[in-house]
Amino acid sequence: MLCVTAFEEPPNVTTPTIQPPARPNRRATGPVAKSKFRPEIQGLRSLAVLMVVGYHIWIGRVSGGVDVFLLISAFLMTLQFTGRFKQRRPMDLLRHWLHLFRRLLPAVVVVLLGTLAATFVFLPPTRWVEVVHQAWASLFYYENWLLQNLAVNYYATDHSLASPVQHFWSLSIQGQVFILWPVIFAVMAAICRKYDLRYRASLAYIFALIFVASLTYSIIFTANNQAVAYFDTFARLWEFALGTLVALILPALDFSRPVRVVMGWVGVAAMLSCGILLQVQTAFPGFVALWPTLAAVAVIAAGQTGSRFGVDRILSSKFLVRLGDNSYALYLWHWPVLVIALAWSGKDHAGWLSGTAIVALSLVLAFLTTKYVEKPFREWRWPEVKRRRAAISIAACLAVACTPLFGFQYKQYLDQQAAATQAFNDNPGAHALLPGYVDLVSDGAKTLPTAEQLPEDWARLSGPCEGDAQPDDRTLQSNCQQNSVAAEDATKTIVVLGDSHSQQWLAALGPLAEAQHWKVTALLLGGCHFMPENPDADEACNDFNSEASKYVEEQSPDAVFMVGTMASPSSPDEQLVYGFEQTVTNFNDLGIQVVAIRDNPRYDYNVTECALAKGVESSDCKSDQPDVLAAQSPFAAVQGMFGNAAFLDMTDLLCDGIHCPSVVGNTFVYLDDNHLSRTYVSSMADMFTERWFAATGWAR
Repeated sequence: MLCVTAFEEPPNVTTPTIQPPARPNRRATGPVAKSKFRPEIQGLRSLAVLMVVGYHIWIGRVSGGVDVFLLISAFLMTLQFTGRFKQRRPMDLLRHWLHLFRRLLPAVVVVLLGTLAATFVFLPPTRWVEVVHQAWASLFYYENWLLQNLAVNYYATDHSLASPVQHFWSLSIQGQVFILWPVIFAVMAAICRKYDLRYRASLAYIFALIFVASLTYSIIFTANNQAVAYFDTFARLWEFALGTLVALILPALDFSRPVRVVMGWVGVAAMLSCGILLQVQTAFPGFVALWPTLAAVAVIAAGQTGSRFGVDRILSSKFLVRLGDNSYALYLWHWPVLVIALAWSGKDHAGWLSGTAIVALSLVLAFLTTKYVEKPFREWRWPEVKRRRAAISIAACLAVACTPLFGFQYKQYLDQQAAATQAFNDNPGAHALLPGYVDLVSDGAKTLPTAEQLPEDWARLSGPCEGDAQPDDRTLQSNCQQNSVAAEDATKTIVVLGDSHSQQWLAALGPLAEAQHWKVTALLLGGCHFMPENPDADEACNDFNSEASKYVEEQSPDAVFMVGTMASPSSPDEQLVYGFEQTVTNFNDLGIQVVAIRDNPRYDYNVTECALAKGVESSDCKSDQPDVLAAQSPFAAVQGMFGNAAFLDMTDLLCDGIHCPSVVGNTFVYLDDNHLSRTYVSSMADMFTERWFAATGWAR
């Protein structure tokens, strides 16, 4: 049976013969030679995976090779189903899906297990939860949706910080299409048989519509939000549709041998140069992705030329054909090997020597996986006898992968339960910096939050904005939170503005608001300080702040809460946020009080991971206070300038006057290099409350 994944095809598998119409007195030299096996497609697949691996490891860019994979997978799948229709064989979708995923999953399971083991050994515990979550998504083919929600920057130059299973996004999209495409083939087959329609022509119309609709959507979506569009399934469907259209139209094409020789070389040259010549960082998967996909179409259409000058001679070489047999496993292994090797070595990119070692190790792992896992499972006949057996084999693969994932999450649950039973004295947090504090932390008490849970220890309000508090602007809606106090019952209303540095204080403001029956609405956009329009700021940030200002004017809250200063990483340099005076004046003129809090010290390294690796008392992880915190708050320069402004400074609960530790009161202060943990901010809640009332003059 023809294998439809773009990453693997057994050497003994053949593809249907595609012959062009013969012309009188002309040699039949169509796009495909008489041989049913098309080694040049196997070689094309190898070339594509080499592009992906080479660009990822040595160049640090996206190559366009994945786009070629997507097209080839649809091309092969289309040949399979049109062949079934022509032979009047049943489509039997359930058997098809069971057969397909039984072949795909064993290698996936091996790679995921190996990656998880390496993660627990070489990556810091702060990254374990992220990898486990993405392992679940990779195993069940929704990794692209997860990355889409996380707005992951797939082009980040520091691959050591990426997820080692991030590359499963493309396999997830393939898996989704492997479900959708056969349904379309089967439905159209039933319709064509019932109404005596031409199957290939009907499919061509359907997939032409999908191609146009998806490409149009992809172009628009990419122009508006490229980082999210990159992982969007519908924005990628046109690449699959193009592969299907090529398979449907190819038999009708008839190019002379010289033309096909030129087509093959032009296609290969275009593929190889795509990642170098094009700015894929801002354009994929929009119309620019037509470059590598049309290049692959040219190579496929050129076929086996029979010419010693044809590129198919190279693509059909034993080396590339053999590599094609291992291409699926090579794609699976190269990325986790790269990420973990960089994290272990402390580098942000691979050099030529280290990159060569990474490629060599990936090739060895790919060869071993193909020979001892993928091939034996592929040739195992027992599951092919009955659907139930195929389902059992798939379930067994999933069970092998799910067991360590469930085990890790169960351990996390037990750790959280144990942490919840710890007494207050075991994790006093900021209280340890108050005068007269007596250390009562018991021996063996866990430092909270646990290292694995740190990345998720973010402060949040109870839910999204609803009712009258919901903004009209869609961007504000998707970045809006509110607490559970009903607006009509609230004694005060507060709007929180800014970025993640405003968000972290929700861990103290939230409980205060609930206790005092205040309504809190938070409009927060990552990396976007609240300020007037700034020519140096991102356009999206300026637009967000403009809409947020309109919202505040319409809602007319009692107060606006924001971060008023901005600290510099590992430096005492600190300044007021751009346009701070104008911001306060504008809100005061509307009768709205501004409550501004001082920014926390920032670092140019991850202080928490440093403490985990070197110990809390390490001098490398405990900065001297004068080195990271200005002696005087920038608020001093504007104190008394405004009619209705309050200023909060909590930095004395982050630094002890001598050092700014990474752990205070057996509690991690930071999530990373600049964000405070929710747990630690919560420990400041009582002091935050006292200072809020003292600064604002509000009655309790």
